[in-house]
Amino acid sequence: MHCPFCRHTDSRVMDSRTTDDGSSIRRRRQCPECGRRFTTIETASLTVTKRSGANEPFSRSKVLVGVRKACQGRPVTEDDLAILAQRVEECIRQQGQAEVEAHEVGLAILGPLRELDEVAYLRFASVYQAFDSLEDFEGAITLLRAGRDATGTEPEPRARPQTQAGMPPG
Repeated sequence: MHCPFCRHTDSRVMDSRTTDDGSSIRRRRQCPECGRRFTTIETASLTVTKRSGANEPFSRSKVLVGVRKACQGRPVTEDDLAILAQRVEECIRQQGQAEVEAHEVGLAILGPLRELDEVAYLRFASVYQAFDSLEDFEGAITLLRAGRDATGTEPEPRARPQTQAGMPPG
């Protein structure tokens, strides 16, 4: 690690701590040449291999963009989306691989999105899994219902949007 002040090629670690979410390590360093102290943050890199074969760093913001489109018009908050993106990243990192395929990222999104909002899940799944018929939608809905029946839980009813007059639309 180069000193950011004098560009000396060595530094001494004075203190190491993990960040609050445990995803990175904060190191306090001191340069033996100029004596100044500085902080570094170390994270494990995670690379996504796209269908085209290109590699790029994993990005929570890309997960958010895709999921936000599926959640458009749904009662889902930005905090809900941020938590979902964090869960997706944690799920991928738990696989213990430094490189994952884009397909794996999509699969990691489906579970948390299903728990968050079933309609948004169907929207995302229909694009991600390339639904091309009503039967594809019916099959996905059947699986959603079967999952509900297996757990014995119904999703909480969400409030319908209100018009300015306070009446439900339509």
